[in-house]
Amino acid sequence: MNTLTLNNKNISSSFGWILNSLSEREKNVIERRVWISWERETLQNIGSSFSPAITRERVRQIEDSWIKKIWRIVKTTLLTSIQEKAKELLSLHGGALSREKLINIIIKDLQLEQNVNAGILEVIIQSDFDVKKSKQKLGCKIYFYLPSIAKTTIEAVHTEAWKILKKKKDVIDQNALYETIILNLKGKENINSTFVDSVLDLFDDIVKWEETLIGLTKWKILNPKTLKDKAIYVMKKEKIPMHFIDISNKITDFLWENVKVNTIHNELIRNNEFVLIWRGIYALKEWWFVPGTVLDVIVNVLEKNGEAMNTEEITKEVLKTRNVKQTTIYMNLQNKSIVERVWRNYYQLKK
Repeated sequence: MNTLTLNNKNISSSFGWILNSLSEREKNVIERRVWISWERETLQNIGSSFSPAITRERVRQIEDSWIKKIWRIVKTTLLTSIQEKAKELLSLHGGALSREKLINIIIKDLQLEQNVNAGILEVIIQSDFDVKKSKQKLGCKIYFYLPSIAKTTIEAVHTEAWKILKKKKDVIDQNALYETIILNLKGKENINSTFVDSVLDLFDDIVKWEETLIGLTKWKILNPKTLKDKAIYVMKKEKIPMHFIDISNKITDFLWENVKVNTIHNELIRNNEFVLIWRGIYALKEWWFVPGTVLDVIVNVLEKNGEAMNTEEITKEVLKTRNVKQTTIYMNLQNKSIVERVWRNYYQLKK
């Protein structure tokens, strides 16, 4: 069938024709869940409307049963292309996708109107016996998956990722995390990078960051609240020491919050997570920068070495923690009250 013939009108009319093949009670429940004529109702509200009332889990069971009942009917309509596209996309993404992501990709791939009834698409996908749908679970999105994928494998991937990230205590490269998970779960079937990537999209406690990194949602670096956390967020994103004015501007760019330059400067001064490494330029302490002037750094380098060093050696060490010109380093070496030259281009601390 030519999938381009699908549009809102014939999807709705075909689905309406399918609903007419059900009993009035069946039709009523599915309409209330798909929000065809009114807003979508909860399982609890539908269950309470029965006489006598039934539990929400019982309503879910009835709904699932009735949805599967229409499978054969769907196969005789143009709506079957939606099911085929769903299975194709699930296969391409390792076998599992969140409900929202799968439906959004189907809308895009089949070139459907953006206002198409997503509830109808969900029912059509769910009615396919070759596709499974998860139940609502706290901390996890509802998702569709292929029968070849075990839910225990999905849970194992999530648990392993959480353990690795908790131990790391910092964001990690996505590919590195995926490779570690695959290695640690090598006894499990159907695990590859594509599958792991899709699985980690399903859980609320894990978040992908800056396209290549991944971490735990609860970390401040991924969800900054205070001004200090926002400054750290910006600096980790830029990965270089920054002037306090640039930090203020980047907070506005990245987090859509206007911050006064003086306010951010005061925050950088009073928190020891930040190190002043040059005039107005700050680095994160965790980057192994030490506070003080360039001369302070030179003194620290010479003290650690314990003997005279040439200009090239000193410059190399200073540039590890300071983003300054080499001429600035050379000028500080001329401070004869602290540093003395003992040979051509060799310096040591003055005794």
